[in-house]
Amino acid sequence: MMQSVDIAIIGGGMVGLSLAAAFKDSELRIAVIEAYEPDEVLHELPDTRVSALSRASENILRNLGAWQGIEQRRAAPYQAMEVWEQDSFARIEFNANHLLQQDLGHIVENRVIQLALLEQVKQQSNVALYMSDQCQNMVMGESEAWLTLQSGKSLTAKLVVGADGANSWLRQQQDIPLTHWDYGHSALVANIKTTEPHNGVARQIFTPQGPLAFLPLNDPHMSSIVWSTDPNRADALVKMSAEAFAKNLTVEFDNKLGLCELVGERAAFPLKMRYARDFVTERVALVGDAAHTIHPLAGQGVNLGLLDAASLAEEVLMLWHDGEDIGLKRNLRGYERWRKAEAAKMIAAMQGFKDLFAGNNPAKKLIRGIGMKLAGQLPGAKDEIMKRALGLKGNLPELARAVTK
Repeated sequence: MMQSVDIAIIGGGMVGLSLAAAFKDSELRIAVIEAYEPDEVLHELPDTRVSALSRASENILRNLGAWQGIEQRRAAPYQAMEVWEQDSFARIEFNANHLLQQDLGHIVENRVIQLALLEQVKQQSNVALYMSDQCQNMVMGESEAWLTLQSGKSLTAKLVVGADGANSWLRQQQDIPLTHWDYGHSALVANIKTTEPHNGVARQIFTPQGPLAFLPLNDPHMSSIVWSTDPNRADALVKMSAEAFAKNLTVEFDNKLGLCELVGERAAFPLKMRYARDFVTERVALVGDAAHTIHPLAGQGVNLGLLDAASLAEEVLMLWHDGEDIGLKRNLRGYERWRKAEAAKMIAAMQGFKDLFAGNNPAKKLIRGIGMKLAGQLPGAKDEIMKRALGLKGNLPELARAVTK
């Protein structure tokens, strides 16, 4: 039997479920298609894949009703941030109190965010979930797209949204070209116990081998690390003994929190920049990693994706209320211009930041040191950096601006 919906969202991760939840008060009929249903049981040891949620993302998740579910499960607020360069005087610190904020953000496991959103979406009468299922085929008609799922079920939709990650099936089906480059690094992720408490401070050190971030978790002695380094070195670090790994990590982190101890598994994945040439085609829109991936330097990837979801929902709801076709490319151009511009800015900023801290040239190190010192001392400069990182500035969708009662 053929099921007709207004929007089919391919991908039921954080971004896809946020988009579905954003239509909670509408008459739009939504289908969410996701290959894997997340395990609802949280283990004592946090997952290694975490996100640093900005204030804008927190606002989105609060407005979608998912924040309470996140807090009930597990979320670690951080009140300060320290960034410095190894063997240099380059250093800058940020503090929530200085910005009259309770915190600078939250470190949350990706699965916790997904589960809290899924909890909300399951309560929506206008959403049909196709979990543990995936798209096998898509045919474009004049006024709708026809989807065939692996289970044999069929759907028609006025708009198909790709929220299916960096290797997006939908993007490939549409032959949307990518601008892409390899950062030449892999990101190693793991949970680490330290002898010294983290005190709710997120820390990042730039070393000649690449940046290393310690993100504070609920346990005062536990952090999630993101260690960006040469792929061969990352591979060697994953394979070496836990003791040798901990010793290498302690040295690389300048012994900042005392001795490190590996807790649980390690994993490494290659870092690539991807930027889809088109965020929309006829009957198709891309959000999140399907549209763009960036270096995890400032942990902005998921925040960009959640803003994509909130922005697309805003544009689609306006079209729907005006009686317009929500799947026409020309009607979705506003979303594309809006989010392409924001993604391009973030990609350029991350590349500039990465290039600035690449290399050991003494003159370059001096410039880095002076630049960070000035950013810390110039009136308003530090505030501007943090307000942008928090998502308190820029062209924001309504869901990200303020929490509605």
